[in-house]
Amino acid sequence: MSEIFLHDKAQSWTDLGDGVQRKILVYNDELMLMKVRFQKGAIGALHQHPHTQISYVSAGKFKYHIDGADEILTVGDSCIIYPNLIHGCECLEEGELVDSFTPHREDFIISL
Repeated sequence: MSEIFLHDKAQSWTDLGDGVQRKILVYNDELMLMKVRFQKGAIGALHQHPHTQISYVSAGKFKYHIDGADEILTVGDSCIIYPNLIHGCECLEEGELVDSFTPHREDFIISL
């Protein structure tokens, strides 16, 4: 479990390679909040997981693929990804996503 209050400047980015970085913010067993930064052209490879995910585009432009549907999302747009749906994205303009997961992504915490 993370602290009740978290200051963004105190958190570091994890380089995931290929133009993608992740910063885990606050979380508990039920919910996790994080930011993901993409360079233009970076890919969030197609994958699936048992968590519900909500993504908010805080900067840039992304082409999302969720369960066979494609959609362009820009600043202020969001999407929900239900458990086990195949999904991924391509960054069309350098940007950043704010992602939430329920329950939290234990696999991300282990890698801290």
